[in-house]
Amino acid sequence: MSARERIGVFGGTFDPVHIGHLATAVNVRYALDLDRVLLVVANDPWQKVDHVVTPAADRLAMVHAAVDGTTGVEACDLEIRRGGPSYTADTLAELAVANPGAELHLVVGSDAASGLGTWQRIDEVRERCQLVVVTRPGATDLSPPEGWRHTVVEVPRLEVSSTDLRARAGDGRPLEWLVPDRVVQVIRERRLYAPAR
Repeated sequence: MSARERIGVFGGTFDPVHIGHLATAVNVRYALDLDRVLLVVANDPWQKVDHVVTPAADRLAMVHAAVDGTTGVEACDLEIRRGGPSYTADTLAELAVANPGAELHLVVGSDAASGLGTWQRIDEVRERCQLVVVTRPGATDLSPPEGWRHTVVEVPRLEVSSTDLRARAGDGRPLEWLVPDRVVQVIRERRLYAPAR
């Protein structure tokens, strides 16, 4: 009997995807010996209702460009195809059906881990996955609430934020070395984050 597939599930808005996201994905995959890590692009991120979010198709194009050529890291459009608000409980349920017997490892930052109590249908999430809490070197431990099976993975401290990258793109500052070259190309070709004229 073959070993069960081990899949990392790393969801986000990815607006835009950047080197911090990619460093997290490859380091978690290595640390936990995962078969693959899915960068799951949120369709309608329900926790960001007060933010303007770049259209999902553009964010997915950036993630495809970012992971191209990276072994074991894949762009996932499951939430976009499903439509509506993106809930992790739905995503894990669909992945379990599509990948029978697979071990699902949900990757979250330490700040998100401490706020899991605000998530929708959190009991379903807890039942379907092993939690992977990503921390930065020297960070204060922000563990998940009681009752979670979880592993902590330390990843390099890269102070890059999507908010800053959108501002940089909007006023013409360079994005090189902060996002992969192919993502810079997508941003420029699609004129993403350009100021309104």
